[in-house]
Amino acid sequence: MPPSQRIIGLDPGLGTTGWGVIETDGHRLRYVDAGYIAPPKALGLPERLAFLYQALCALLETHQPHRAAVEMVFINGNAKSSLTLCHARGVILMTPAAFGIPVWEYPANTVKKCVVGVGHADKVQVQAMIRHLLPSAPVFAKHDTADALAVAICGSLAAPKNAV
Repeated sequence: MPPSQRIIGLDPGLGTTGWGVIETDGHRLRYVDAGYIAPPKALGLPERLAFLYQALCALLETHQPHRAAVEMVFINGNAKSSLTLCHARGVILMTPAAFGIPVWEYPANTVKKCVVGVGHADKVQVQAMIRHLLPSAPVFAKHDTADALAVAICGSLAAPKNAV
């Protein structure tokens, strides 16, 4: 890993996509910025995906990460929900790749193990470790934001499950 690298972590969702940007300097981590993208629910699917794409483009242009780390999604039994989540995931994987940014994916259990030390940690434990590892990060109202920072931290520490 280069001495200093900027990583954006992404926690995919069509309703809410969390994002978090960190910088690494060797083994040191520094909080840069974080938030979430929430396309208006009143929009149709194509417009929500376009909203997500445009917001991601703006983030990538602003923060210029060296790498994107994306949490792999869990597909549930609801076919309609799974399909719309997969559409959002496609946008989330494609957008950094279109900017020439390497995209690495991590299963949720790997992210939790990297950050908390336990693969089945709950969201409160993840958020507590984010506060410990990135003390300048604020407390986030949405777990998606802390989860995205956890994905970025994992991306700084672990080899990808599979590179996209």
